[in-house]
Amino acid sequence: MLWNLDPGWLMMAIAFVAVMAFFFGAALDAIMKDDGFGPTGNMALFTAGFFGGVLVANSYGITLRDLQLATAWGLGGAFALISVLALIKAAITRMLQP
Repeated sequence: MLWNLDPGWLMMAIAFVAVMAFFFGAALDAIMKDDGFGPTGNMALFTAGFFGGVLVANSYGITLRDLQLATAWGLGGAFALISVLALIKAAITRMLQP
């Protein structure tokens, strides 16, 4: 799906997802404080996870012609990535504290 987009549409998709991810990243940073990655870090992780989720769906042969299905896969990938990395960060932080 992503490989079939024109470069202009792909840039607009990335920009839209990044703007929305910054909004959610800032909110998540206010909630998680030191356990998070900062608003910009959260935004980068959300954006990478979103497009990673879409690419994983495409690699399994799932066609994402419906925008709702593509959004669901993208949000699932974004929240899975941020959850796993926050869990790893919390485990490392708690292991290094005396």
